[in-house]
Order: sequence, then structure tokens, then C-alpha cells
Amino acid sequence: MKIALVDSGIGLLAAAAAVRRMRPDADLVLSCDPEGMPWGPRTAQDVSDRALRCALAAAERGPDALIVACNTASVHALTAVRAALEPALPVVGTVPAIKPAAAGGGGVAIWATPATTGSAYQRALIAEFGGAAEVTEVPCPGLADAVQAGDTAAVAAAIEAAAALTPVGVRAVVLGCTHYELVTDRIAAAVPGAEMFGSADAVAAQALRRIGQAARTPAGGVFGGLEVLLNGRGAGLPDVATAYAEGAALAVTPATA
Repeated sequence: MKIALVDSGIGLLAAAAAVRRMRPDADLVLSCDPEGMPWGPRTAQDVSDRALRCALAAAERGPDALIVACNTASVHALTAVRAALEPALPVVGTVPAIKPAAAGGGGVAIWATPATTGSAYQRALIAEFGGAAEVTEVPCPGLADAVQAGDTAAVAAAIEAAAALTPVGVRAVVLGCTHYELVTDRIAAAVPGAEMFGSADAVAAQALRRIGQAARTPAGGVFGGLEVLLNGRGAGLPDVATAYAEGAALAVTPATA
């Protein structure tokens, strides 16, 4: 079994690590676009074109399912990727975990990129899934870029700024960018008492469901391989990836040619 994941950069690590936890025997293909990142400021068409190229490169490796592990790409490119690859290859997108976060009511903050915050897409999700929760949209300028760069000082500053915009006493924080899930513990520390809601586990589980597989640990300690594609070219896992627990865990995976 092989699962491919697409993102501009290391934001896909959270979903990749979730797949690895659920199915250690799965081979993983990580397809990124370092030459075009970040995708957030780009036009919708440019994001779609770049994500599609990453997806097509990953599809050449023969995966059983493909995860678009990026919120921005899921908004702008999911339709194009599905049109190109389905039904032969199941494609799973990433949606902010607003529904489960709002289920408990109370105050909910959605941390997202400035481009996503206030967008018609996010407002539609809030209208559909927000229920009776009191939802606050919180822009997080620079946070995804800081995470991608592994710049701990910049990460801390961006989190502090976003926390200052988050209403005191919120019950839940939705991590509306996959990069943010790599620093969940730091965001949690900045918003004491709030439960964190990411998308990685749900996305990984959905990918397995789409191919009829269950989460389980195979006997004998079998681990799948790892292949990294940077703009379609084979490469090693970027050094910055190992600065995060999810990347460090994947780094011990045997590489595949």
C-alpha cells in the first residue's frame, strides 16, 4: 500500500506522520513545490497549476491514494486534481476541523493564513458547521513561513501575535493551516485551556477508508518506505523537517529509490 501527499512544503508532515501512525507498513510519497512556495499569496490558478504538477509527479509513483495536505491547495486545486486522477486514484482534500471544534459550543478560534481568514470559503464552512459556537477568525501572518523555515523566534512571535487576537477563554482552536499542526504544542501553550483541532488524523483516516484499509499495526514491525519529490525530482527529506517531531519520526523510515 502506498499513500502520496502533496503540499507546497513541510505542512504535509502532520498528515504523513498520521498515516505512519495508523499504518506503519504504508509506503509514503511526499511531493512538494519548494520553487513555488508559499502558495498562499499566489493566484488561484497558479496554486491549482502547481498543486496539479505535484500531484501528477506523485501519481507516477503508483500510489493507492493521494492526499492534498494543504488547506490553500484544497480550496483552489482539489477539483482539478480530482478531474485529472479520479476515479483511478482516490484524492482526499484537507478541510479545517471546524465541525468537531464547534460541536461543543462556546468560543472557537480559527487560526488561518491572512488569505484564508475572512475568505468566502472559510465563511461558508463556519456557516455550515459552526452551529451555536461563537467563532472568531484569527489571521496568523508569517506563521506558516516561520514554521517552514524552522525559525523558532519567528514562530514564537507569530504565535504571540495571533494569541493576542484570540478572545480570552476560547474553548477550542482550529488549526486552519497544515503547517500550524507542526507547532500545536506551542500554540496550545499560548492559548491556555483551549483544545487544539487539526485535520491530519481525519485526513489520514479518510485516505485509508477510500482504499478499504483499516488502521492497524502489522505484525513483525514492518515499516513502509519513504520517497520525497521536490518539484518532481527525487530528493532527501529537507533538513528543516527533522526540527519537528513528525519529520523526525519519518526520517528514520527507510528511503526508497
